[in-house]
Amino acid sequence: MKIDLYLESLDAALNLPIHYNYMIQSLIYDTIGDELSSFLHDFGFIEEKRSFKMFTFSRVMGKYQIMEDGQRIYFNGPVKIIISSPMVEFCNSLINQFIIQGKVRIGKNQLQVMEVRSKKVIVKENEVSFRTLSPVVAYSTLLRSDGRKYTCYFQPGESDFERLLERNLRKKYNAFYKKDAPEGEVKVRVLGQSRLAVINYKDTIIKGYSGKLQVTGPRELLQMAVDSGLGSKNSQGFGCVEIV
Repeated sequence: MKIDLYLESLDAALNLPIHYNYMIQSLIYDTIGDELSSFLHDFGFIEEKRSFKMFTFSRVMGKYQIMEDGQRIYFNGPVKIIISSPMVEFCNSLINQFIIQGKVRIGKNQLQVMEVRSKKVIVKENEVSFRTLSPVVAYSTLLRSDGRKYTCYFQPGESDFERLLERNLRKKYNAFYKKDAPEGEVKVRVLGQSRLAVINYKDTIIKGYSGKLQVTGPRELLQMAVDSGLGSKNSQGFGCVEIV
């Protein structure tokens, strides 16, 4: 299910640091209720020692201006955030609380909830074209010769990018539904030009790519991509996609 959250700042403008993912994630955790928030934050859905939170969210969408120092972004007028998850309880809790509270806080900004819309997007084919609403991340943690770990990020068009996206979708499906993912390869083709995004999330640099992707594979895995996100680090604000 996807939630379209429409907000308007009660101040002159929505004033955020350029790297604001953690603030949006905190808004979601603060809104869904203590029990569900604790479960997702502390445990999540486990598969092969990996924990999946099973939600993702878009960048903040609206008219904006980046300050000259490049460190802050100002949104003038209404903004929209899309939140997506396969968890019915999660989505219902967010929708209800947004409506009941009527206001939310992002960092030091207080905003009025103008409208909340929800919709279930159903994948009907084994091939879909996605537009990214937040950058897609594919990475591996490798070892240097001296034993130190480092992170290698992959870009659309590389075989490792496709391989990691498929593996991630299968693990999320297994973790959420408690059964093996359906057979069939997942293939990814880049449509147009991809754009690199470098995000600082809690002092960790994360690299992702935005653009359009044509993804072919089992319909159930494509549905998982729509609902929970494509690629890694979804609950940190990466891999939110929409069908075009």
